[in-house]
Amino acid sequence: MSQLRSVIRGCGAYLPERILTNQDLAKLIDTTDQWITERTGIKQRHIAAEGELTSAMGTAAARQALKHAGIDAQDIDLIVLATSTPDQTFPATAVTIQAELGITHGAAFDLQAVCSGFVFALTTADNFLKGGQFKRALVIGAEAFSRILDWQDRSTCVLFGDGAGAVVVEAQMLNGAATDRGILATCLRSDGRYRDKLFVDGGPSSTGTVGHVRMDGPEVFRHAVTKISEVIDATLAQAGHKASDIDWFVPHQANKRILDGAAKKLGLDPERIIVTVDKHANTSAASIPLALSTACGDGRIKQGDLVLMEAMGGGFTWGAVLIRW
Repeated sequence: MSQLRSVIRGCGAYLPERILTNQDLAKLIDTTDQWITERTGIKQRHIAAEGELTSAMGTAAARQALKHAGIDAQDIDLIVLATSTPDQTFPATAVTIQAELGITHGAAFDLQAVCSGFVFALTTADNFLKGGQFKRALVIGAEAFSRILDWQDRSTCVLFGDGAGAVVVEAQMLNGAATDRGILATCLRSDGRYRDKLFVDGGPSSTGTVGHVRMDGPEVFRHAVTKISEVIDATLAQAGHKASDIDWFVPHQANKRILDGAAKKLGLDPERIIVTVDKHANTSAASIPLALSTACGDGRIKQGDLVLMEAMGGGFTWGAVLIRW
């Protein structure tokens, strides 16, 4: 039976020019390359230039995704931007990107789910497209996380980087076959009881300041693998698949140990995991689309592959998306 599916047509990425290595950080704070690498797998991260905005990075990634998809910006009628570091408190940074792309129709808005933002944004766009309200969407993850880091806190400042990734998603009426392309299943979760385990200590209604990232690392790690595994199992079950069916696992790039732990629990071959945390660090909502763009660009992810994405972020929020590429 025919059904409407959200199909990814193209992906794009943007990384700031400046690279900050572990050796560079060791000159600024009490840390070493060995300490960072052993605990996180991170070797370097990109840092936005002074005056380089989240909207500029998101726009650059969006342009590349449109080019890859062979779609004109005027064919886009929905933009969902996942970010925790908007240009301003309001308006939504998505409308700035909309204007930069010359789009004057449809809708554009920001979505905030921290590191799970791209999974939440893609799920949101999928529901709008399947509901028939929009035809083509840009789903973007863009972050200037360096702006909210305490550069004297070695437990957090070594973990994050800046960048943006984007995908073009199109509603297509397909045959309903098991091999049809598109998003097959999504699953979102949150639990506010853990909001003080990973948070920013500022905001408009509390301190009137931007604030800095604060994290209880051991607690985040303790919950991560279990919660990620549970939501993956639920997503696979929803689509009638099992872990062994997955061609590529594209997790949120937070920490190499968390990636390895989740993959081991699923019984996945390490060679099927897309890993970019060593080069990008944790770019929050941008990490999954950056990893997707990397793996598509080098030819690993190909049309027809079964791709699983997952993420967990502050809140806690977590979720997964299963897609036939």
